[in-house]
Amino acid sequence: MTEASPPVQPAERAPGAEPAPEEGRHAKVNWPVFIGTAVIIVAFVLFAAIWPDAAETVIFGSMAWVATNFGWYYVLTATIVVIFVLLVAFSRVGRTRMGPDHSVPKYNMFTWAAMLFAAGIGVDLMFFGISGPATNYLTPPDVPAGSDEAARMAPLWTIFHYGIPGWAMYALMGMAFGLFAYRYHLPLSIRSALAPIFGRRIHGAVGHAAEIGATIGTIFGISVSLGIGVVFLNFGLTALFGIPSSIGVQIALMGLAVLITIISTISGVDKGIRRLSELNVLLAIVLMLWVLFSGQTHQLLNALVQNIGDFFSRFPGMMMNTFAYTDGTTDYPSDQWMADWTLFFWAWWIAWAPFVSLFLARISRGRTLRQFVVGVLLIPFSFILLWVSIFGNAALSFAGDAEFLDLAVNQPESGFFNLLEQYPGAVFTVSLALITGLFFYVTSADSGSLVMANMTSKASTRDSDGPPWLRIVWAVITGALTLVMLFIDGVYTLQAATVMVGLPLSILVYLVMASLWKVLRTEQMNLDSRSAALPGVLTSRVREAEGERVSWRQRLRKRMSYASEAQARTFMETVATPAIEEVAGELKDLGADVTCHRGMHPDAQVPFVDLVVAFPDGEDFKYQAYPVAYSVPSFAANLSTVRDVYYRIEIFDRTGSRGRDIMGETKDQVISDVLDAYDAHIMYLTMSQDIGTATGAVPVVVPDTWEDADHVDPSPADPHATEPHPTEPAVSGERATKENHD
Repeated sequence: MTEASPPVQPAERAPGAEPAPEEGRHAKVNWPVFIGTAVIIVAFVLFAAIWPDAAETVIFGSMAWVATNFGWYYVLTATIVVIFVLLVAFSRVGRTRMGPDHSVPKYNMFTWAAMLFAAGIGVDLMFFGISGPATNYLTPPDVPAGSDEAARMAPLWTIFHYGIPGWAMYALMGMAFGLFAYRYHLPLSIRSALAPIFGRRIHGAVGHAAEIGATIGTIFGISVSLGIGVVFLNFGLTALFGIPSSIGVQIALMGLAVLITIISTISGVDKGIRRLSELNVLLAIVLMLWVLFSGQTHQLLNALVQNIGDFFSRFPGMMMNTFAYTDGTTDYPSDQWMADWTLFFWAWWIAWAPFVSLFLARISRGRTLRQFVVGVLLIPFSFILLWVSIFGNAALSFAGDAEFLDLAVNQPESGFFNLLEQYPGAVFTVSLALITGLFFYVTSADSGSLVMANMTSKASTRDSDGPPWLRIVWAVITGALTLVMLFIDGVYTLQAATVMVGLPLSILVYLVMASLWKVLRTEQMNLDSRSAALPGVLTSRVREAEGERVSWRQRLRKRMSYASEAQARTFMETVATPAIEEVAGELKDLGADVTCHRGMHPDAQVPFVDLVVAFPDGEDFKYQAYPVAYSVPSFAANLSTVRDVYYRIEIFDRTGSRGRDIMGETKDQVISDVLDAYDAHIMYLTMSQDIGTATGAVPVVVPDTWEDADHVDPSPADPHATEPHPTEPAVSGERATKENHD
């Protein structure tokens, strides 16, 4: 049978899409998280502003201590994350969807890839795309400075630091967000990802602590990007207009970021900010192609091909390299190089993970874990590899110009602009680079304040942003943190502080891995339980066939039938509903905690029936027979002139529909199907009793706010409340929930 056509009825929202934020609705402030985070950050800002020398001693002393004692730990953590996400992607559970089983992606592959691609670009890539390779060439960690091997490895180390290990951290957190929010209907927050480990305790101090830690890491990560943007733009203004590099200019640029955030918040120009982000990508590509084709094109392409081969052949060794047997150069020992580069980047990626992963999860709803991991690891990285290879090798082509490379190392914000000045049309390209950097800067500041406001608000199962005033508060606090760090010792202070903050945040990475491991084990057990229950299912089918001689005719009739609305209604009223209610009554007589209720499809006069058996210490059993409208396929020509739509009666369980259709079956066959599903669920609970179920002690359905968690309706949500079938007219969550639970 061919795949069903799209629905003929207009959908309220695209299949697989997250619900649109409600007009005028804002999430409530999570006061413990907001106050806890704000007090810590403001106290740190005041400490650094009042006693800058003491702050410098603490920051750089902490960085040195972390680098000396925990360098191996950072390296090992990044390696474990890469291995973990790859195991998930290519194991059996990689087919699990970030959403119900019947969900489909909102975005096609090209659009999704384009958004992943855009997520990997920022002003920091312009900053480090030149300074990174230049530093690795003049002060390499393990080979002679200025040698052929140093030139070969110079762009590779930058590609490595911006590449797969960091994106694996995004993939890890993105899987957690996507699974728990879209498959298990928990709020889109860090604490939800810890539910399998801590259960209901995520509503209290444990959840607050996790979100405070994630928010602190995020604000430091954003501050690094803003600090890089400030000094980068300041130098660009100097190159174009002769405006001096000074603290005053940097304060003005930071004020601009806060002003843009205020304007965006008050006037609602977020869509305009998003358009700027998309324009940024195009401008960045123009700059890259300009350098590629107006310079030594053949040499840059030769280097690019070799960089690709070298990266993948040397990646395992680079991944685990702690330079245990290398001293480095006299002026730049290898352990200092590692602290300044590898440890800084791993800590930076950890700090940014909650921020970026939230975006990645929201655009990936409906995709399988395998698609998500492979896409996140390879699509943004492909552009980063091109960018760093082209710009890095272009910079190395001026290796004979000692002043150029020395300036790129000692004043890294100058590298990109100085390189463009070596090519034709320098005034145009430098201006374009300044505009691109400015757009990256203001969009990062605006989106950063939005995410900070959301992280310190009470997450809900509906998409809603934090209050506008909270965005402005976080924009000001982030700007203040960035400036006091720049006052101490420029961008380097921000890097050192990130290494310091990344250490405790790494604990969250391991907790998320443990949580995902547990929930994916339950997904595996769910698959295994269906296989384990299969012999009983087959036996019942054989007995059924032996007892009914016309079963093959019934099967053929079912294959050739495309039920009308009236036929579907009759089947539900006379066969499916009585059968399911009969099973419910028997289960209730046997002492089970059963609820069984009827409802009506919101767009057709066809009823549905929902059977739920509650288990106090396990996930509830759900068997819902729901009518789903499909377009009549083109090969059913005899029906197309009569009607355009036919109905299937699909079975939904707690994780959605796998397309099982009971339309046309007898009452006894429907009862057998319910019992088969119940047997599989009991097998699942038996297999998972040692590790618990997917979401621990937290119900699958949660209220809009955490403070109302004690008043949750214990019955599972109807799948259509949050995820329409790919060919079913979408139903708003509020409407579907009311119809299913009244």
